[in-house]
Amino acid sequence: MSTKIDTPTARPVTPLGILAKKLEAVVKEINQRTDLPVELVANLNQAWHLAAGLDPYLEKFTTPESAALTALAEKTSTEAWQQRFTEGTTVRPLEQEMLSGHVEGQTLKMFVHIAKAKRVLEIGMFTGYSALAMAEALPADGVLIACEVDAFAAKVAQAAFDQSVHGKKIRVQLGAALQTLNKLVEAGESFDLVFIDADKKEYITYFQTLLDTNLLAPSGFICVDNTLLQGEVYLPVEQRTANGEAIAQFNRVVAADPRVEQVLLPIRDGMTLIRRVA
Repeated sequence: MSTKIDTPTARPVTPLGILAKKLEAVVKEINQRTDLPVELVANLNQAWHLAAGLDPYLEKFTTPESAALTALAEKTSTEAWQQRFTEGTTVRPLEQEMLSGHVEGQTLKMFVHIAKAKRVLEIGMFTGYSALAMAEALPADGVLIACEVDAFAAKVAQAAFDQSVHGKKIRVQLGAALQTLNKLVEAGESFDLVFIDADKKEYITYFQTLLDTNLLAPSGFICVDNTLLQGEVYLPVEQRTANGEAIAQFNRVVAADPRVEQVLLPIRDGMTLIRRVA
């Protein structure tokens, strides 16, 4: 007899999502009160509506994702990730919130178009949503190399790629990202766009490897995910996790590097777009 596994509801993992959730809790409480100033209650309700309404609005007015991306997002959200880790199927804890999602996926797709990229490197693939989104923007002869350390996640991704006409542009490299980067350097590979979304504690090393070698084309761009890390990067140091501190250090390293210019965008959990200037 099989046991039904309840799919966990996605938790808020962005600064805005966390803010909206906390404001919702406050609003629910104050709306039960009759001893508070009317203006205070109204202001808090408006703050909640402003925070909670932004992401749905962005979703509504961003170009819809393809059917292949919708199916992949659904597969990722219904997978029993905690059970997979418990039984040893995955090498590390994974969760549905790691998926890039609609707005971020379309942003990456737009970056590929803007950069007129033909060769893309993704450091950290998970189930392949962002890889497939970018591949959809690549020309027919374009190539995307995706690094992923977890074989099960890569299997989920490859199944989705096989169902898309754009999947043939994607080459999955299974193994530790830094090892894959070293192999690509030795092979003389170079990329127009690099998307980093892997081990946060390795971000600085990924960044420096790209700049110290020819992996990043002279006119190439680096896009880095999670550079706001649930708001931890601008919260007091004592409120940061190890990943939050790692991203805070990464942001400082990038800002201080004279070889690049960068802009940190408040998209989802933060995306930094970097270009080489020297």
